[in-house]
Amino acid sequence: MEEKYWYQVANIIRKRVLFLSSHNNESEFIQFIQEIALKSTLFEVAATPKPGLVDRNNSGAHKDMDFFTFMASSAILPCVFTECARQGLSYSSSDFQGLLKKLRPIGVEAEKRMLQATAGVNTHKGLIFSLGIICAAAGSIYRDTGCKVIMCREISDRVKKMTSGISDRELKGTENNKRMTTGERLYNEHGVKGIRGQIESGFSAVTDKSLVVFKEMLRQGSLSLNDTLVQVLLHLMTVTEDSNVIGRHGMAMLDYVKKCANDALSAGGMLTKAGKKYICQMDRDFVDKGISPGGSADLLAVTIMLHLLENHGAK
Repeated sequence: MEEKYWYQVANIIRKRVLFLSSHNNESEFIQFIQEIALKSTLFEVAATPKPGLVDRNNSGAHKDMDFFTFMASSAILPCVFTECARQGLSYSSSDFQGLLKKLRPIGVEAEKRMLQATAGVNTHKGLIFSLGIICAAAGSIYRDTGCKVIMCREISDRVKKMTSGISDRELKGTENNKRMTTGERLYNEHGVKGIRGQIESGFSAVTDKSLVVFKEMLRQGSLSLNDTLVQVLLHLMTVTEDSNVIGRHGMAMLDYVKKCANDALSAGGMLTKAGKKYICQMDRDFVDKGISPGGSADLLAVTIMLHLLENHGAK
């Protein structure tokens, strides 16, 4: 009888130790995800020069925000990323579209807090959407595998399952709305899906283009991290269906942005003096014309985060 009692006690202790170990591992993972999501956000805005975009040199084509506006907005993001990762970890269904539904109220609250922090300026709406989904996808994958190193294709596939059909669900049938959002207007006028289309594709512009460039440039080691990020941004600008540009200026201006980015890369980009000179001229030109490739900037942050996930947070 006494032996049976101590066996039961030992079993209870063993289960408790396993529970605490699992809980600690999950807490560490959530902390890890929050840190690399925030790092990706800060690295993106700090990269300089970014034509038409807020960076350490200037406010780009924006008159209502600057580098410090982005810092203030970034300060509210860790709790958002933490909650998205936690939702992914706790989600047990194989219907991953249900996980997306759980993220929506988190996103709505995050946007409110962002606008409070910036006195009404939208600095990070698209990025909250993109990185929040990646945090949740990473959490759900970690739940399945217990591995902190997560490959970009795993994230891409999980994001596709989470967001399948989102463009049709949210954009089709909106042509008669009296007060269309920018996304609805661009879809109805040009068939542009914007960030929804990019997320629905599992961030194909990143997995097929920018992440490949980023990895190769880091392998070569010929540029600083700052200059590498600017170079990666230029590559993104050549392929991104940037709704920020189209919404302000139309499809012709998007073609102009892509041409300028290609010309900058042809001149060597951040690898040559001629390329750097062209990028600075490009920045002045975009500021004068009011061009802000914010969609490409968001995908630069996505590129950084997917790379950090693959490398356990290391550059």
